[in-house]
Amino acid sequence: MKAEAWVMGACGIFFAVVAPIYWLLAGDPTGTAALVMTTLLASLVAFYAGVVAKQIPARPEDRSEAEIVEGAGELGFFPPYSWWPLFCAMAFAVIVLGVAIGWWLFIIGAGIGAVCLCGWVFEYYRGVHAH
Repeated sequence: MKAEAWVMGACGIFFAVVAPIYWLLAGDPTGTAALVMTTLLASLVAFYAGVVAKQIPARPEDRSEAEIVEGAGELGFFPPYSWWPLFCAMAFAVIVLGVAIGWWLFIIGAGIGAVCLCGWVFEYYRGVHAH
């Protein structure tokens, strides 16, 4: 995590240098605000990665003398395919159309969206991928 912290810290420093230069040259408040927020976001991620790097033991990726074989093994849990995100996105599209067309469509989309969201949240409690 140290390498990630340094990369994000370098990005934060870069955007901190670019933001005032952009403000002086362009005078655009919107772009300047976006660059300032980007600076803060990169700094936040760098801070988080730095704190986590101090809390966890050294990973093979963080040591220069590490061997490739040290990184072998299980990397984590990766969920299988799921149709629920597609259905949630379609329900959200109906909700957005409901705001433009009529509240009756918004209510239908919200109901369908609630069912889809519950299906997505409780996906690992039933069916083939139950734990």
